Amino acid sequence: MTATAHLPNSLMQTLNLTCPIIQAPMAGGATTPELISAVSNFGGLGSLGAGMTAPDTLQQQINSIKSLTDNSFAVNLMVLSESESSTFDSDIPSWLHEFYQQHNIEVNLPNQPAQSFAKQFAVLLENPVPVASFTFGIISAEQVQALHQRGTKVVGTANHPLEAKAWADIGADAVCMQGVEAGGHRGGWLPQSQADPLGLLTLLSQTRAIVDIPLIASGGIMTGQDIKVVQTAGAELAQMGTAFLTTHESGINAIYKQQLLNVATGKRSAQTRLTRLFSGKQARGLVNKYLTEFAKYDIDNNDILPPYPQLNAMTKPMRAWAGQQQNPEYLSLWAGQGVAQVKAESVAELMGRLMGEYLGI
Repeated sequence: MTATAHLPNSLMQTLNLTCPIIQAPMAGGATTPELISAVSNFGGLGSLGAGMTAPDTLQQQINSIKSLTDNSFAVNLMVLSESESSTFDSDIPSWLHEFYQQHNIEVNLPNQPAQSFAKQFAVLLENPVPVASFTFGIISAEQVQALHQRGTKVVGTANHPLEAKAWADIGADAVCMQGVEAGGHRGGWLPQSQADPLGLLTLLSQTRAIVDIPLIASGGIMTGQDIKVVQTAGAELAQMGTAFLTTHESGINAIYKQQLLNVATGKRSAQTRLTRLFSGKQARGLVNKYLTEFAKYDIDNNDILPPYPQLNAMTKPMRAWAGQQQNPEYLSLWAGQGVAQVKAESVAELMGRLMGEYLGI
């Protein structure tokens, strides 16, 4: 089955798509050029999660995707200030330090906790892509204009209606509204989005009431019927992440992928939780021993946990150790609330099934 080309939709036309599906830009190696191009070649929008990618590598990945598809694709960056990306001004938490000592894990922190956003952004200006999306913050109107001048459409990420309004005010082409159901990191930046996280349908309704910009829905979407539901609620397109993690083209490690599939077969609990314990920023993942063992530190208080990206860099040695030990209990198993519906299949099979459900055929 191939994607259909007769779905009228202004945002689909803007992004040159033939089906209303965006593959979420999951950073950390999940979004391989093969995964992205397979989604785009079907008629959806494949997305590269490049927030943790060095500029030189990003340049190479963009070229690789361009060699695999002539269709639209997106590159997603995490908006961090130069200070946030370059500075360690927090100590490793004592409980994490003790964990490293107990397990004889060597800790060598990098010189800086994250890649330079400014240098990553420069790659998008030097090697333009069809769509650029952003999370964790907001860029300037001048940066939006610079991307538009290079033929790049701009998509923001929001967890709160006021964040969507901010993106609309600077000229973004669309905003991805990420509900509390979504797996992985939450993309908003205002305090309101952390204090009282909104479910997707409520978020869409409240946003549509105050802003007139094309909306993309994200969070817990796993079926063609789900896509129709969010479109009825005011979104034009659906962004899906968890469903793509267990595809053959996904780049996540075998342990992580198996844990997700174990949920689908009932071998592991489907319970997920928002947590700051891995990175310092709210993210949803499967509950494992790490989250339960250190739960008392997992509160929304910046005085307790180092902020993102510092804690993310501080827990990397633990995650690397867990990978070497084949131990999923200390890995960040990001997943949305729809994780029980994942399947081991190719991107083409997933997209074909979703469109069949969507069209009722």
